Amino acid sequence: MIPRYYVVAERDHELQNPTSKEKLLLLGERLRLGPDSRVLDVASGRGGPAVLLAKELGCRVHGIEIAPEFHAEAVRRAAEAGVADRATFELGDAASATPAPESYDVAMCLGASFVWGGLAGTLDALEPVVPPGGYVVVGEPFWRELPLPDGYEDRDDLFTTLDGTIAILESGGLRAVTVIASSDDDWDRYETLHWRAVEEWLAANPGDPDADGVRDMHERAKRVYLRHGRDYLGWAVFVGWKPG
Repeated sequence: MIPRYYVVAERDHELQNPTSKEKLLLLGERLRLGPDSRVLDVASGRGGPAVLLAKELGCRVHGIEIAPEFHAEAVRRAAEAGVADRATFELGDAASATPAPESYDVAMCLGASFVWGGLAGTLDALEPVVPPGGYVVVGEPFWRELPLPDGYEDRDDLFTTLDGTIAILESGGLRAVTVIASSDDDWDRYETLHWRAVEEWLAANPGDPDADGVRDMHERAKRVYLRHGRDYLGWAVFVGWKPG
């Protein structure tokens, strides 16, 4: 299960990654999504990308999400947007899911490669899900610059450089065809929505048994972002095409 911190901190996030609606619609355009397209969205969270793509491009998206709070919100948002017939969500552990081979045109995992222990494992899991001519989409952090400063607290994160990420993507049967990187504005929106949600929650729930843990994670994440993360940590949507 995800830590309580993320349930609290991402309360107001329509998109739970440092990206934008415009960039997700660009992604849909690059993937040539339309009414006949079938998309698997692993770790679909609160349903932001799935609902957006289903509503604007008419594709069918099926999400898998392990957090009950996020799953319930995704279902609610799909109904509210009038796309509950095209954006569907199941509650479960994506790592245990077994989609039929070549059953989706696009297999997508935005910001959750930890489900399969990292980028390489995620690609191995998703590539069989799409047929030749299909796409595997991952949203993944990368280091903008190396070496990292000595004081960087999250230096043990298993990320690599931009070209290193592409090398992993192309180490199997996929070819990289698109990169859509996050801007500073995307990062600031993503990070500071955490700040507001956590501060308001802490003020309203001072006696909650998880309050100290949530506060500690909040302060650490804020400190890391301001000191080093904004300069050194990038994030992008990477698209791999499966040749025929």
